[in-house]
Amino acid sequence: MDYSIETLALDKQQTDCIIVGIYENQQLSTSANSIDKLNQDIITQLIERGDIKGKNAETLLINHLPSSSIKRILVVGLGEKEKITAKLYRKALFSAIKAVKAIKVKSATCALTDIEVKGQDTCWKTRQIIEVFNDAIYLFQDTKSIKDPEIELEKLIISASEESTSLVEMGLVQGTAIAKGMDLTKMLADLPGNYCTPTYLAEQATKVASNSNKMSIEVLEESDIEALGMGSFLSVSRGSRQPAKLIVLNYQGGAKDSKPIVLVGKGLTFDAGGISLKPGAGMDEMKYDMCGGATVIGTLQAAAEMNLAINVVGIIPSSENMPDGDANKPGDVVTSMAGLTIEILNTDAEGRLILCDALTYAKKFNPEVVIDLATLTGACLVALGRIPSGLLGNDDALCNDLLAASETACDSLWRLPIWEEYHELLKSNFADLANIGGRDAGTITAACFLSRFTEDYRWAHLDIAGTAWRSGGKNKGATGRPVPLLSQYLINRANG
Repeated sequence: MDYSIETLALDKQQTDCIIVGIYENQQLSTSANSIDKLNQDIITQLIERGDIKGKNAETLLINHLPSSSIKRILVVGLGEKEKITAKLYRKALFSAIKAVKAIKVKSATCALTDIEVKGQDTCWKTRQIIEVFNDAIYLFQDTKSIKDPEIELEKLIISASEESTSLVEMGLVQGTAIAKGMDLTKMLADLPGNYCTPTYLAEQATKVASNSNKMSIEVLEESDIEALGMGSFLSVSRGSRQPAKLIVLNYQGGAKDSKPIVLVGKGLTFDAGGISLKPGAGMDEMKYDMCGGATVIGTLQAAAEMNLAINVVGIIPSSENMPDGDANKPGDVVTSMAGLTIEILNTDAEGRLILCDALTYAKKFNPEVVIDLATLTGACLVALGRIPSGLLGNDDALCNDLLAASETACDSLWRLPIWEEYHELLKSNFADLANIGGRDAGTITAACFLSRFTEDYRWAHLDIAGTAWRSGGKNKGATGRPVPLLSQYLINRANG
């Protein structure tokens, strides 16, 4: 979709529908009041008739304006004026785009940048408009021969006052970049495993790097990975006919000597569980086990599009986890790049086996911080549901920065502990540590495992098993999270 800014009066704009707001006390927003006066108080008349109360996410379409050049007005309820939070604002935006999709127009003007949102400026509001609208029109059709009807909305105009233009322009740049990063992340994750192999993932990362003169890429093959001593990573790929790849993206937007932020994303393009085979029901969703890696690629693309003055390295260990005669067996002991030996008690706990070597590799970049993200544990979904991603780490300042970014981005996190007592659950009779810690605290013990490989730097772990995709039914698919969270974190760091 094409996004643009317009400072002309609303009645002068060439558009199929104008979106304005109304508060719960039936008070019109500034733009709604302006439109109302230009159209013989039509909104006020409909309010008096009881057609709309102004409750959050309520909508009213006015599609007959005989004495006006305006074709349609969509009035969106905002709730109580003094209580509009970031989440309520986004909820209103979701209802707006749902209504716009239903009327099948080709263009729309959104005038909801004039709404006061607690703690947020016009740049943020502009960004949210683009992110929410773009997310709603995403449609995966890459593997369909009979295409679904395309959503007709082609152009979104964001109305701005002369005074707010600079902030709206900044929001347009950020929102468009993040939306594109989410689209790429969703597309990669939605592709089936026979399309999106580790090789394909590396090819797509290469395309992203080629579009920026500040980004380079290195793709390490299995021989390179073996030479590095990544026995843990390679033990997972042994069961697959698809060769493993270690994808390394390097964005140099900051000073040459500035330490990079390193993002490490789990890139399991399909996870059958290995010898510890998963149940057949729902196994199709295991193509999403590379959402962490896809998010790293989408976030690096967004950082480059925003031209952030910061250095970022993306590391994506990518493989399949399949049951084969050469696959890992429960009870096997493998040696990681760090030299620690690992007893594999469950081959379906493979994500941590590829991540631990990638986290050791991250040290070579002398990182400022390292953030890994992975669809790692079903236990996180049980504990937190699908609203927040799990956050664990060894540095309070880093975790607090991520929590703050999550609040701004409306991409929620919840922090869990990694106390020393949990590490006891990973003790092994036959190796330095086991790859699982039993039924209890699965998300925490997985992070405790990873923490053994991150002791030399500031580190945080995001478990996105409950938030990176929607399961089952007609809405099944990738969400693009946590691209907004990581992008906001990078924006904050670039801005100091």
